[in-house]
Amino acid sequence: MQAFSAKNIAASPALRTPRQPAPSRCPRELLSVFLQLLPSAELFNLPSLAGKGFYQRIFCPVLTLWYFIFQRLQADHSLDKVISDVHNGGADVLRTELSKKLLSTATTSFSNARKRLPLAFLFDVLQLQARRITALDPNALWRGFLVGLLDGTTLRLRSLGDIPNHFPPHGNQSKTPAYWCLMRVVVNFCAFTGAAMDCRLAPSTSSEQELACQIILAQTFRPRLFIGDRNFGVFRIAQTALRSGSHALVRMTEGRARKLLKRPLSLGEHAVRWAHSRHDKLQPGISTDPIPGRLLVVKLQRKGYRSHRLFLFTTLAQSDLYPALELARLYAVRWHIELNLRYLKTQMHMEQLECKSAEMAKKEWVAGLLAYNLIRASMLCAALRAGVPALSLSFSSSCRHMLNWLARWSHNLAHWARDWEKLLDLIARARLPKRSKPRPAEPRAQRHLRQSFPPLIGSRADARKKMIDANLKS
Repeated sequence: MQAFSAKNIAASPALRTPRQPAPSRCPRELLSVFLQLLPSAELFNLPSLAGKGFYQRIFCPVLTLWYFIFQRLQADHSLDKVISDVHNGGADVLRTELSKKLLSTATTSFSNARKRLPLAFLFDVLQLQARRITALDPNALWRGFLVGLLDGTTLRLRSLGDIPNHFPPHGNQSKTPAYWCLMRVVVNFCAFTGAAMDCRLAPSTSSEQELACQIILAQTFRPRLFIGDRNFGVFRIAQTALRSGSHALVRMTEGRARKLLKRPLSLGEHAVRWAHSRHDKLQPGISTDPIPGRLLVVKLQRKGYRSHRLFLFTTLAQSDLYPALELARLYAVRWHIELNLRYLKTQMHMEQLECKSAEMAKKEWVAGLLAYNLIRASMLCAALRAGVPALSLSFSSSCRHMLNWLARWSHNLAHWARDWEKLLDLIARARLPKRSKPRPAEPRAQRHLRQSFPPLIGSRADARKKMIDANLKS
């Protein structure tokens, strides 16, 4: 296989099937699909709520779900912001005269409603939402596969309540016990719409491969093709993908690729059978037979940079149906998951979750994914209207336009169609810049501001006790 430019890999139109003309949809139809995030009839039929009865409370499950999402969309994530919006009539379009029915300004009623809402319900809504978003785009499939991007990250939590029991503090080399608790998350994103389709949560001691296998085994979307970086280029991922009726395209380290090929690596594609070694972790209850597939060795060249080789393994064994060059170009889309996780942490303010229980921390994360998908849905609607790829639009700009529209729509339902058209036009014009020169590499370092107070080491209770003892001695 000849060498080709890394820039051409990322920009090649062969990443997906030829784009078909966008279907003619009027703004009212797009808005009706968009607002189906809250279909009461279907939400109560989800497995987590099916057959369950609820009291006629002010904060019903649908309204609680909406304000879970509303909290994450606002700059102020407090419960007071929700109650203030209710009194201002922000949810009257969802429940008639709710602003008059809620008499108290206390946050107790909404706080209790958040606790009552099952975590499984939020996961069901996430999958329902993702199915509708991906069904909107006629070009969301690649050669009949729904392409999922797998990657993981960690979130920071305060050591409050039962959080340390479920998400222990991350250890360090010093003898001083760590304060911050860490939650490990693995998310599956749609490659062409950017929507979050599924996720798994666990303590930081769990591996990303284990959580990824749980996502792959979920019978939510079929057929599927999972893409992962070198962290997921292990036998367990390919083994689980085949067991679930899916396929995998993963990057491998050079050492693992050399052991798999059992001879010196050369450019091109090689038919292999991947047999596990005694060092590989296996998925329980799944066949451990060797996995047939192809090993792709590609040389990447970029002007001004040193060339390097890329090692990919795929379970798509038919080279005539899935050419190696096209698979290498498809793998370049994996970089978008790094951007998506950055959007969740920075734009959605989810790098640190301010919760007092482990259950609520899980709910906050899933609600954040629902809010993120809400913005992705508006971007997809604008992209279909303008006839451009959804990933060519700016997420941060779309987020700002979306929040402004939600504020106007919630208080003025009379002009929603006109405002929706204006929103789609604004988002469609929020294109990502096409840079003529590559951005310079930046060091992964941060310049900290000087503080007049020393850093707090250990718990506040110990620090408070030391301060009291020091005052008594003086």
